[in-house]
Amino acid sequence: MTSRKAIRSQGVDGLSAYLEKQRKLVEKALAKAMPAASARPITIHAAMRYSVLGGGKRLRPILVLAAAEAVDFERAENLPSILPAACAVELIHTYSLIHDDLPCMDNDDLRRGRPTSHKVYGEGVAILTGDALLTRAFALLAEITPAKRYPLSILLQETAVAAGSLQLIAGQVADLEAEGRKLKIADVRFIHERKTAAMIVLSLRLGAMIANATPGQLKAVTQFGEALGLAFQIIDDILDVTQSSQQLGKSAGKDLKASKATYPAVIGLEASRKEADRLTKKALSALKGLGSKSTRLAQIADQLLGRSS
Repeated sequence: MTSRKAIRSQGVDGLSAYLEKQRKLVEKALAKAMPAASARPITIHAAMRYSVLGGGKRLRPILVLAAAEAVDFERAENLPSILPAACAVELIHTYSLIHDDLPCMDNDDLRRGRPTSHKVYGEGVAILTGDALLTRAFALLAEITPAKRYPLSILLQETAVAAGSLQLIAGQVADLEAEGRKLKIADVRFIHERKTAAMIVLSLRLGAMIANATPGQLKAVTQFGEALGLAFQIIDDILDVTQSSQQLGKSAGKDLKASKATYPAVIGLEASRKEADRLTKKALSALKGLGSKSTRLAQIADQLLGRSS
């Protein structure tokens, strides 16, 4: 297993430069993937571009790229299918945020430091914007030239399941139904594994499959993603009650006000921090066997544990 000390000794500056390089690559590809703002009907295409191109960490598309590198570093940057897949997961993620922010769901006015889609374009257009982004994501996936081991049908099926009623949507429904109820930690974990972790796992699996991962490599990035995704959401839960809206770029404290199902609400802040640390160590352990090619994935996991926004 790669140790925390070894990961950090390889340079935070190097990771920052890597993340910035990949973010710019993704931003450029996303801009090209969006319909022109001038295309009719202008409102929907302007709304799509507003939400997609309005900033963000681009964690999920970067994980697609990093997973491909972990499988086949030499070929990763030259795989033409990587960027369409990276953009597709970001479009699905953005669609989920737009719908999540709606008054009928989490009712938030702020996202990525700007007014949410429904505050700018109205609820009807916001709903249709999410719908348009989801369908555009599958059009991008259709552009992929699959690797030998993984036909396009598998990539499409995995994406549909991760974004569907058994995973992403399942988590959202369970989250809505949990408001105001006293839950066990297993119930909160069920929500987090689906609402957040499922799309992180998908990002890693798509990158690995496009790079023609062996079954062992695919298993490793999957286990890494399952632990990382849960840790990521627990940290989000912690930040919601410890940081300001300005720091987060979204409304702070709203989970507590809405009696949302979160780790801190069930087991407390300190226990939540310990669980996030345990899961991060579990994620790092899953990378055993991938060798130095998985260094970026390990560094990303370590950085996410210590993030403040």
